[in-house]
Amino acid sequence: MTREIVLDTETTGFDPARGDRMVEVACLELVNRLPTGAYFHRYIDPERSVPAEAAAVHGLTDEKLRGQPKFREIAQDFLDFIGEDPLIIHNAAFDMKFLSHELALANKPTLPYARAVDTLAMARTRFPGAPATLDALCRRFGVDNSGRKLHGALIDCELLAGVYLELTGGRQIGFGLDAGPKGRKAAGAGNPAAGALPANGEAAALRRPGPRPALLTSGEAAAHEAFVRSLGEGARWRRPS
Repeated sequence: MTREIVLDTETTGFDPARGDRMVEVACLELVNRLPTGAYFHRYIDPERSVPAEAAAVHGLTDEKLRGQPKFREIAQDFLDFIGEDPLIIHNAAFDMKFLSHELALANKPTLPYARAVDTLAMARTRFPGAPATLDALCRRFGVDNSGRKLHGALIDCELLAGVYLELTGGRQIGFGLDAGPKGRKAAGAGNPAAGALPANGEAAALRRPGPRPALLTSGEAAAHEAFVRSLGEGARWRRPS
């Protein structure tokens, strides 16, 4: 079983070194590349005002964030949810610098960048020169993002889960048979549907390096041949093509 965490944040701006802070964080649990339904989601009091240009992107104003917990109050719950598992992030450098800043302010251990799997870098490697925004990748892979009117950490995690599945080979990987609802209990109110959607055929096919050996025993093969002979020469699959 492979557990990974899709992660996204929303912030007041672009640079924590200039005083910008996180206003939302969301994490979505994947097992064998598929969402289990377990997630962590919090809105955060940034302890500063939200600039109008940032609010226009994610819709989180000072009024909407009033009364929400400060990051230091939810930091341990966040760390408990992500555990030691890889973090799937679109444009990982941005989110990781904010997470490191917030965790340091909360006197918590910061996250090594090596834990991040950057889907932006993956997309640029796979489709050089093509648009690699989350919206562009949703269009490429047929992931339905019609409900995304504004940026939001949780909905972006759901969309990224679908994109990540396609970037790593689509539903052919294990066919999701090992993923199930037994992940960690969801944290936060509500439980919106996760966003891994069917492949549209653009994902790279997985090829077996050689023919798979026959699993039929000699006795089973003989019994099958005897059954076919009993059907006579008129059997459709015995006719010459």
